[in-house]
Amino acid sequence: MADSGLNPLATFDLPPFRPLPLWRGGDLQTLRNWLKPPRDTVDEWPSEICLFDCNDGSGDRLVARLHQPEGSDGKPLLLLIHGLSGCEDSFYVRVSAGHLLAAGYPVLRLNLRGAGPGRSHARWTYHAGRSADLAACLAGLDPALKRNGIVAVGYSLGGNLLLKYLGEAGANADLLAAVSISAPIDLKAAQQRLGSHRNRLYHAHLLANMRVERGPSARNIRSIREFDSRIVAPENGFRSADEYYAECSATRYLAAIRRPTLVIHAGDDPWIPAMSYATVEWDANPNLHLKLPVSGGHVGFHGQGLDRPWYDMAIQRFLALFA
Repeated sequence: MADSGLNPLATFDLPPFRPLPLWRGGDLQTLRNWLKPPRDTVDEWPSEICLFDCNDGSGDRLVARLHQPEGSDGKPLLLLIHGLSGCEDSFYVRVSAGHLLAAGYPVLRLNLRGAGPGRSHARWTYHAGRSADLAACLAGLDPALKRNGIVAVGYSLGGNLLLKYLGEAGANADLLAAVSISAPIDLKAAQQRLGSHRNRLYHAHLLANMRVERGPSARNIRSIREFDSRIVAPENGFRSADEYYAECSATRYLAAIRRPTLVIHAGDDPWIPAMSYATVEWDANPNLHLKLPVSGGHVGFHGQGLDRPWYDMAIQRFLALFA
């Protein structure tokens, strides 16, 4: 997909994010996802299962769920990529999918390698830098689904993986555009924040899910850092967790992105320090458009006057640039 020479981000803007009055602050914005999640309508839309070969000699395959609403001709395909310990049925993926389908867009909910329904189709598992799997999915898509372009949306870990893919592929990225939400673009900084005492409950929740995903080999692991050291790093050719973090953090790939990319993060995200974003020279790459509201939590953004997360409103406005 060649560069058009035009920059649709030059005049793009969004209404400011205003948190719901009773849900202010990063923790409440984050926890509302479990305590009072937005309405989920995705099951109202017919779907079919798609399988994609990982193309790395492992025999592993990726599993995705495709929705094609009537009247979606002419609209790009939306590819949604979940975060750590998630899958196609993560609440944020389901909520976004429902709103996008109602707006007439076809949607593909991708399970990263070994996640959710993909567990029985893979010997290996995903991690924050396995961008080759995204490339394999894009390459394996039916050309009919790609004829109007593809816009990918990555949440949390899925956002880091997406940004890494975009930087690696550069002008050859098989995407029309992309959106990243609450991505841990500095993996070491995110691991340190999640491992802090103030985040012990979040950390325990994620680690418990990771143990279930991995099975018996992770039973005695006591931290995400230990999981990355004992499982992710050695299984994927990294000498240590620190090398994994350094090689796979999206920050090192941002300058090479050549597709219009909307990056959303909250200043009060309790999991991922905003400083990871503050140290990036976003204006140096005209293909990047950062929105960093003061509040919003982690994949939260529950705002006043909205029936959906603020980032879902942002996604739809962003898509209008490519109509």
